[in-house]
Amino acid sequence: MENIWSLQHKRAFITGATKGIGLAIATEMAKLGCDIAFLARNADEVEITTAFLKKFNILCLPLVADVSQQDEMDRVVSELKSKWPVIDIFVNNVGTNIRKKAVEYDMAEYDKIMNTNLRPAFELSRKLYPLLKKSAQGNVVFVSSVAGHTHLKTGTIYAMTKAAINQLTKNLAAEWAPDNLRVNAVSPWYINTPLAQGVLKNEDYKQEVLSRTPLNRIGEPEHVAATVAFLCMPGANYITGQVIAVDGGFLINGF
Repeated sequence: MENIWSLQHKRAFITGATKGIGLAIATEMAKLGCDIAFLARNADEVEITTAFLKKFNILCLPLVADVSQQDEMDRVVSELKSKWPVIDIFVNNVGTNIRKKAVEYDMAEYDKIMNTNLRPAFELSRKLYPLLKKSAQGNVVFVSSVAGHTHLKTGTIYAMTKAAINQLTKNLAAEWAPDNLRVNAVSPWYINTPLAQGVLKNEDYKQEVLSRTPLNRIGEPEHVAATVAFLCMPGANYITGQVIAVDGGFLINGF
């Protein structure tokens, strides 16, 4: 009988997996027996992460690339196809932000955020579709944000990309359901990552965040990772097209 709470012998590809939420996702899946292909831009960080993941006695395929660049994205897809004929799980986690008022952005900043947060989610999903379709239980999970649901003090362009990812989740879930592919997303609130720590150093702002969070605490990367792993398990095989907030209840209140 199939273990519905396992990822044993699955193969996952995770972007932005050397720190924060991405590293937590890769770690959680490795603990569950999943082989991991992953990428990040920094070669040294990729090397360190590779050594760490191999401790779980899994296959590990490290890739160094900046998927905001089309040529590097194409190279990654080609390498994946040459090494792994089937992918069971694709987790699009890579993302960035520049916090400014809407009128202060220039087009270079707009392009950077769009090309990092949104374009790889769309392009990699459809380029990897043939490999995912070969899986008996293919899964795509996008790491979105509560910024895609409600106003935050985090930047309009970032919020735009996350709202678009939420809609991409729904569209692909419907389009790819006949191929037995499930597509879901998770929307974290503030999580204890390097990206968030800089903002939360402002104690007044941190208290404001906590005051709007019913659980009254900042989330940990492992909270997001556990949700992503669950969505990819056979036990979740009737869940698709969902955007699940991992937010300590923040969306109940909003800002």
